[in-house]
Amino acid sequence: MPDNSLLLYLLTGVFAGIASGLLGVGGGLIIVPVLYFVFAAQGLPTESLMHLALATSLATIIITSISSTRAHHQRQAVLWPVVLRFAPGILLGAWLGGVLAARISSETLKPVFGVFELLVALYMFSQYKPVQHDTRISTARSTGGGLIIGAVSALVGIGGGSLSVPFLLWHGIAMRRAVATSAAVGLPIAVAGTAAYIYSGWQQTFLAQGRIEPTLGYVHLTAFVSIIATSFIFAPLGAKLAHSLPETTLKRVFALFLSAIAFKLMLS
Repeated sequence: MPDNSLLLYLLTGVFAGIASGLLGVGGGLIIVPVLYFVFAAQGLPTESLMHLALATSLATIIITSISSTRAHHQRQAVLWPVVLRFAPGILLGAWLGGVLAARISSETLKPVFGVFELLVALYMFSQYKPVQHDTRISTARSTGGGLIIGAVSALVGIGGGSLSVPFLLWHGIAMRRAVATSAAVGLPIAVAGTAAYIYSGWQQTFLAQGRIEPTLGYVHLTAFVSIIATSFIFAPLGAKLAHSLPETTLKRVFALFLSAIAFKLMLS
């Protein structure tokens, strides 16, 4: 492992935790590209770089979402009935998305993630707000929406906030409650998606510079532990900032950051 890998893992956790609590978009948008480049520098197999990055990202989001959700719950901002209605579709969709991603080549997954990240950046930069469509989130709609959100999220290694927040806004839920509820929705996405990547990579062994890397399926354990060590601490800070800082400025700065790393990932 390069000497600075551990430091990069820890710093990634800091930014991922803040992003999760602040914007409800989950840390995967940061974690996946950073891990891709760090794993590549370590000499891990090229054909597995994206799978390892996606799986490890989802595993860390399990911890980050718990911390972020707890902070939002203390402010009574999480709509738990909505979370429960989402859960069945989310769990099934995330499992299917993870299994599908494990069967797609790393070189195909890389531009898929890059394009998705650019779309998220454009959405955040534009400050587009979905027009309220219907304040009722029926069982059928929440199940169908959850299935799509879960599948796409697991496919690109995120907590689903970039999809679930607009969905909740579309149904007339206020921004801060949408962010808080999205953080809670990220937990079943991360759990089911991680389980799918562990299952799909269970018999895989990964070598870096002649050494066997510590992995559980496609989850890189060193990266996982390092990232959660800081993301768990900093997610509440993000949640606190979400209730105090100008939303527009923060979103545009984050959108520019996402655009930069998306282009770097696709052009690498």
